[in-house]
Amino acid sequence: MGNHGNQVQFQVYQTMHNPDPDRLPVIFEEWEEKAREVLADGPYYYVAGGAGGESTIKANVQAFDEWKIIPRMLRNVEKRDLSIELLGHSLKFPILQAPIGVQSIIHPDGELASAQASAEMGIPYITSSAATVPMEQISTTIGEAPRWFQLYWNKDPEVTASFLKRAENAGYSAIVITLDTPMMAWRENDLKNVYLPFLAGEGVGNYFTDPVFCSRLSQSPKEDPTAAITQWTQTFGNPGLTWEELSFIRKHTTLPILLKGILHPEDAQLALEHGVDGVIVSNHGGRQVDGAISALHALPLIQEVIQDQIPVLMDSGIRRGADVIKALALGAKAVLVGRPCMYGLAVAGQRGVREVLRNLTADLDITLALTGESTVRNLDASHLYKM
Repeated sequence: MGNHGNQVQFQVYQTMHNPDPDRLPVIFEEWEEKAREVLADGPYYYVAGGAGGESTIKANVQAFDEWKIIPRMLRNVEKRDLSIELLGHSLKFPILQAPIGVQSIIHPDGELASAQASAEMGIPYITSSAATVPMEQISTTIGEAPRWFQLYWNKDPEVTASFLKRAENAGYSAIVITLDTPMMAWRENDLKNVYLPFLAGEGVGNYFTDPVFCSRLSQSPKEDPTAAITQWTQTFGNPGLTWEELSFIRKHTTLPILLKGILHPEDAQLALEHGVDGVIVSNHGGRQVDGAISALHALPLIQEVIQDQIPVLMDSGIRRGADVIKALALGAKAVLVGRPCMYGLAVAGQRGVREVLRNLTADLDITLALTGESTVRNLDASHLYKM
């Protein structure tokens, strides 16, 4: 219980008397503007861009404007509790840092900086299969802080099994399987900029340190990086997967399994039938299917099927505390935050990511109180009005 938001707010106001020349932005759009100033076209559009005409990115953000919060009065919100219970663990906030690969293109410290910032905030960090540094190094860097591992299901089943074993041994507490990327989408900005960082050896840290992946090569990735990258291009993604093959994952890990990329109610039902431990409503931040349903629009449809039998999380479009409030009110147990953290990383490394997360959690705390609730666990659809 506390007043996290007020403390952060007063710290910001105190800078009026002690101006900080290195003060970081508060406004989300300014983070993006500053990130654009420091990043070249390739890296910037790889983060900021999306599939096709990028209508899904716009839809993700616009969907939040269709739901309006209905504040309640005289509810005693002096002390607030932002904590939740998720998969048997207590979390300080209903927020996780979304899995994002190739962070080395954004800042030299890449995933290590993002993971350390998450650890400082007590926000779970989800390590991507496409991280530039190995999952073990990230895990060691953040110590005992909560972390999950995101799996891109490799075409080579033994590589997939190896990743799962490594994640479990490295202390990750859940597996997030991203289902919506069996292949790379048509991303016009990346094509225009002729930019795919994996081909330059970025984002392959987990692969180039994997004993099974390396056993497929005649020389080590260090000796022949070109051959290693070619092997990666031939095995990354797996468009032949079906629901029945989820049993393979269960055979190779004892960790909870969450499916990321669920948008259709029938897929939510299939997730239940196949015994997964959670689902993440997501359209990959608009990076995979141009014209797809927004994640927030899909969220109530999925929750109607799941009915709290397993946790439902969501990402895609979260920018401010009010967005988190709306997602939780529509049935999300927690949200994942992606691009805002990456803009923070670009601008100021670990400090930037920490500041983005600090501002978001403070905004959430204050907005929760002004909504008339003292705990995020009380939020439901009665707090919203649909335009």
